[in-house]
Amino acid sequence: MIGRLNHVAIVVPDLTAATAVYRDTLGAKVSPEEDQPEHGVRTVFIELPNTKVELLGVLGDKSPISAFLDRNPNGGIHHICYEVPDILAARDQLMKDGARVLGDGEPKIGAHGKPVLFLHPKDFCGTLVELEEA
Repeated sequence: MIGRLNHVAIVVPDLTAATAVYRDTLGAKVSPEEDQPEHGVRTVFIELPNTKVELLGVLGDKSPISAFLDRNPNGGIHHICYEVPDILAARDQLMKDGARVLGDGEPKIGAHGKPVLFLHPKDFCGTLVELEEA
């Protein structure tokens, strides 16, 4: 069902400072900061030869990652994202197998302009999993 690893997402307390670390210290190619108001985050993508790292910063008072930063003030790994060829077929099969899809179960448009879903971490070894349609 799952395809390639699309990205690993890291919540950071200061998106500008984290971007500078990856760009200036590690020499990585980084995207511009982009607001994702429907998700309550600001994103920067670090381009790697085989995948991406997504840096997540808080956007707005109701950002879902604020609670993560309350528990982890220095930030940390938030989720991993796998590609799937058909997100609705993947969702239906996962739900049939007992996995929990977060939210209302309907895909939303993610940072890459493609449909995404999130899966409950308790069903996936303690890891929040994002699925993105390839």
